[in-house]
Amino acid sequence: MTGYRARYGGSGAARLVAGVADAAALILIVWIVMWFLDANRANDLVNWVHNAADWLSGWSRDLFTPRAGWLRTLLNYGIAAAVYLAVGHFVADRIGRV
Repeated sequence: MTGYRARYGGSGAARLVAGVADAAALILIVWIVMWFLDANRANDLVNWVHNAADWLSGWSRDLFTPRAGWLRTLLNYGIAAAVYLAVGHFVADRIGRV
């Protein structure tokens, strides 16, 4: 958390927003990696990550529908992760400046 403190100063709200955005993006990225590694979807952890990633990317799922499953997964979940990072850190930066 030292990096957050240095970037957003004393604003706890800014650090919280950035942390939540990072956690959301991390869940999405972990799901992409699990999908590429063909993780066992019957496993409880894999199932939880998949459900969380589906919920977080509900607005971007099926945004692109290429035939290749790997590309569809990478685009739809990856775009959601990038948006969470960009918007979350933009908002945190604005909060930190107030």
